[in-house]
This record gives sequence, structure tokens and C-alpha cells, in this order.
Amino acid sequence: MAERRNPPNTRLRHVRVRELQMSRDEFARRIVATGQEMGEGEVGCGARLIAAWEDGDVACPRAVYRRILTRMTGRGPAELGFRLPLAAAPAVRAEQQAGPSLPHEWENDPVERRALLRDGVGVVLALSLGTGRHMPGRIGAGEVRSVTAAVSTLYAHDHDHGSAPLRRAAGEALSIAHQWLRSGSYTERTGRRLRSATGALGIAAGWLSFDSGRPADAHSLYGEALAAARIADDRELEAHAFGCLSLLAKAGGRPREAIAAAQGAQSAARTCGSPRLLSLMHLREAGGWAVTGDRTAADQAIVRAHRLYAQGPADADPGWLEFFTPGELAGLESLARASLGQHERAVSGAEQAVLLHGETFARNRALYTADIAIHQAVRDRPEPEAAAEAAGRVLAHFPEVRSDRLLQSLHDIAGAFRRHTNVPAIADWIEEYRSTVAATEGDRA
Repeated sequence: MAERRNPPNTRLRHVRVRELQMSRDEFARRIVATGQEMGEGEVGCGARLIAAWEDGDVACPRAVYRRILTRMTGRGPAELGFRLPLAAAPAVRAEQQAGPSLPHEWENDPVERRALLRDGVGVVLALSLGTGRHMPGRIGAGEVRSVTAAVSTLYAHDHDHGSAPLRRAAGEALSIAHQWLRSGSYTERTGRRLRSATGALGIAAGWLSFDSGRPADAHSLYGEALAAARIADDRELEAHAFGCLSLLAKAGGRPREAIAAAQGAQSAARTCGSPRLLSLMHLREAGGWAVTGDRTAADQAIVRAHRLYAQGPADADPGWLEFFTPGELAGLESLARASLGQHERAVSGAEQAVLLHGETFARNRALYTADIAIHQAVRDRPEPEAAAEAAGRVLAHFPEVRSDRLLQSLHDIAGAFRRHTNVPAIADWIEEYRSTVAATEGDRA
């Protein structure tokens, strides 16, 4: 059997399962019906083709299917997780007329594109939340789907561009969802689903706050999401909230709290039917144990995480878990190794993470590349030239990726380079770093 070259398309599966709530057979029949409504003629689509898209066996469907899927979902192919061939770019612009799209002249203008990401993403989210309907009335499945779509939109932009352009838009979207909860009219079942969706949106907003250097805001939002999970009896949301609180506690230097929150996440995740969700929470626990210096406990948690991950994807995997790829598995282990002072293993894991991420998840790639630079500089036998090369790749991510954590990583690299300033490559990097940071911080001001 040929080896699959593309990762599973979790975004498409999330839209089908979570938003449209359809089986593969139902989704295929809807595609055929929509194609007929659009005058596309006879469209042969079945569950096997849907499986090929979702499993990554087909990276991008034919143009006719791209047009139909855009009409059905209101999303372009890239937003549905497809990898477009370069030759398809002109056709894609035409297909996306049903939803938000970039003006033709902006697509090759990085300055205008960045401006759109900063200022226009709020419009994208407003469209996801029901074309600006802020006043609550009768709330139904459509409003719940729009909140869920806003979460997907946030994560899709965050993976590639970081949190800075998104945090305010996320807050506005969350305010609308809370207004619907407080003042809208809905059934008990819809209320539970809306509360769960709003909790998920709160977690997304909390993540953006954390990535923007606002841990107090993130803690408050995660706490609200945890409360929403308990009220809605949503174990997946509860696990997600606990996992985020664990990450936040570790970053804040509270490893015991991080361990306890990760174990709470595991307790909730055991009933969800997603081994990979449980795997992630064991890695959160490993990170806490590593900060305490307990190598045995950290190793045990890492082994459990790998065993669970090896069970493969499951239908119960939540959509937001799409970031937890083999590259992220390697990267999270490398962070634990670094906390244990195992810099040789940490740099190997970070290099593997960057390699496995390929061209996806730009912000996480940049962060792990920064880790490579730091480890190469502080390991027992430093490799300053290799460190400078990796650090240069980090700078190349600016200003497309805007994240306070990434800026902090740059500062950490500069600190690790202080003892190597006599190396020409290091000296050149420090000069470039200072100009890049000055420009970035000036842009933020």
C-alpha cells in the first residue's frame, strides 16, 4: 500500500460532523443535490470519496467539488483544510465569491494582506456569527453553528498568523454569544449546545489572550469555559478547559497546579472516546512534572502519551485537536526535555517538530525553531553557527506571525546568545534581531 503523503483533513471532518451533523453518506448525498441545484450536471460523489478527502488520500478535490463545497458551507477550500495546487489559485478566487475573499490586487501585496488580517478578521468573524445579528431573539441550530464556525475561524487564522490580529475580534464574537445566552429564547437542548459552543469560543479567546501575553485574561476565560462545561455536562469541553489551565499554570511557574489540572483533564477525557485527547493531557502532566524536576514521573507521562497517540485518530476527536499532529507530539515532548535540562534530546525533538510540521502551523513552527536556537546555544557542547541559522529562520516569520510568545522567544534567544557574541554569525543575528524587534514593537504601538 502506498504511504499517505498528506495529513488527515480534520477541518473538513469537523464541519461535517460538528456543524452539519451528517454521516459521510448524508454529506455525499448533499453534495450531489447541491451540484444539481447549481447546474453542475451529474456529480458522482459517495462516502468513499468523502473518506478519501478526510483521510488525506486526496489533498484537494476537483474544481467542481470545490465550487459545491463552497456553496454548501460558505467556506473556501483552504478554510475546509484542502491544500490547493498553485494552478488552482485563479479558480479559487471565483469559487469564494459566496464567502469572504481577498481583493485580487491584495493577494500579492503583503502589506495590504497584513492590514486585512489585523483589521478585517473581525468582519470575517461577524459573518460567521450570522451576518452581524447582535440582537437576540429565537435562538436555534443556526446560531449554534455560527458560534462553532467562529471558533474554527479563529483557530485557522491563529495557526498561521498568531494571536495579535485576532484577540479583539474574538472578544467581540464572545460578547455576541454571551448576549444570545443571556437574552435569547431557546429550547433546553439548544441552550446546552449554545453554552458548550460559547465555552469553546471562550477557550479560543483565552488562548489568544495567553499567546498575546495576557495570562490573567486567559485564566478568567478558561475558568468561565470550565463553568460552562460543568453546566452543560460537556466532558470534552471540561477536558479542554482543564488542559488550558494546566498549560497556563506551567507557564506561570506553578507546576503542581499544572499537574493537578492536567489530571483533571484526563479524568474528563476518559469518557470522550478520543485517545489523542487523552494523550495531549498526559503531555500536559509531563510538562508539570518536568518543571518540578521529577524525571521519572515526567518519563512515565510521556510514555503514556505516546502509547495513546499511537492508537490513531478517532471519530470522537474534537476539531480543535487538529493542531496535535505528530510534529506537535514531538515538540511538546521536547519542551519537557528542556525543562529537565536534557538539551541534547530537546534540540532533537524540536528539530523533528519543525520537520514534521512542514508548511503548516506557522506560529508553532516558529516557536520550536526558536527552541532549537536556544538549545544549540546552551547545550554542553554549544553549536553557535547552527544556533544562529535557526534564529535567522525565526526572524523570517515576522511580521506575518504576530505573537507575544514569539517575541519573548526572540528575547530568550538573545539572552542565550550573550556568551557567543564573538561569533560573527551570532553578532550579525543580534543586529538583525534588534532592528526587527524595534520595527515590530513600533508597529504594535
